[in-house]
Amino acid sequence: MRIYLDACSLQRPLDDRSQPRINIEAEAVLTILRWVESGDLQLLSSEALEFEIDRIPNLYRKLQARKMLKLATDVIEVNDEIEIQAGDFVKAGIKPMDALHLASASWKKAGYFCTCDDKLLKNSSKLKKLATEVVSPLQLVAEVTP
Repeated sequence: MRIYLDACSLQRPLDDRSQPRINIEAEAVLTILRWVESGDLQLLSSEALEFEIDRIPNLYRKLQARKMLKLATDVIEVNDEIEIQAGDFVKAGIKPMDALHLASASWKKAGYFCTCDDKLLKNSSKLKKLATEVVSPLQLVAEVTP
């Protein structure tokens, strides 16, 4: 099964884990990455995700995110179809970069798009023509346990 982890999910293990929610989500992301390493899941990346990771100002966090993205089996190149769908998502209230991530995952028919962004989780439920299920790291771990 193919999955797409957005930038906030990839960064979650590096966040301050003193808050219970952040700690639990961080552990869920690390579990997902272990499943990717073992071949139980396939991680997708995209030009949009690489662009966003490259904009991270903290060098350590940027390097760690790049290391995680090396596990990806496929890098989705932005094309006209993705841009059109992303534009539709923006009109529906999704932030432009999030829209590109969602459209990329949907175009590649990822089984799951994982995010820690509560607003994105809520707003994505209203989207039409989305060929991937948008979930939190905890939901993903609960739904795909190998």
